[in-house]
Amino acid sequence: MCLSAPVSLTAAAVLIPLGAATVRRAWRTDRRYLAVATLPVLLGVQQLIEGFIWIEGSRSNMQAVEILSLAYTFFAWIAWPVWIPLSAYYVEPQRRRPAYLVFIIVGAMLGSIQWLPYLAHTGWLRVSFLDYAVRYTDEQLLDVIVGRPLTYAVYSGLVVVPMLLSSDHRLRIFGGLIALVLVVTLAFFQWAYISVFCFGGAIASLYLAWMMWRKPARPAVEVPATH
Repeated sequence: MCLSAPVSLTAAAVLIPLGAATVRRAWRTDRRYLAVATLPVLLGVQQLIEGFIWIEGSRSNMQAVEILSLAYTFFAWIAWPVWIPLSAYYVEPQRRRPAYLVFIIVGAMLGSIQWLPYLAHTGWLRVSFLDYAVRYTDEQLLDVIVGRPLTYAVYSGLVVVPMLLSSDHRLRIFGGLIALVLVVTLAFFQWAYISVFCFGGAIASLYLAWMMWRKPARPAVEVPATH
């Protein structure tokens, strides 16, 4: 994130083992929440990657920075707009799931359009190091079609709205936290919005761990006795 390598690495050191324990908790209590419980792990991995970006940048190893930044933005552009609605999808009852499939498909399409050109065009993704932030700037295919404001609005909807619409009030709270992170990022940190937004999401995911550890086990379905 912004600040330094130790901050990102510390975030990873907290989130990855805590998330792993949360996944185990979800497996034992209610497996519908496994994808939700995985979010802290994935966000921790992303923070780990950014920690290494800081380290390699300090060594002026720009080849490593380029590879690591591709991994980092894969999470930002593809993983989150797909995994977040997918997480909500498994929690929802069957009748609500088709709407979440739309979010997943649109997220995969948008993320692919944004991220895959980085692989084909050298220089489309650029990384610079500020005093307390890693800044990711890029060229985007959709710039010439719809413009960035609309692109970012659709992206924001994909990572916020599925949680806000969830039938589980705890996931709605998480959606509210993500929305708050988004507002703060756009208001104060547009100069490093990708890094700040992802770090804020990582911190917000601590709520998911707390939520799962407070969640009671799902009651087993009783099989009617036969006579």
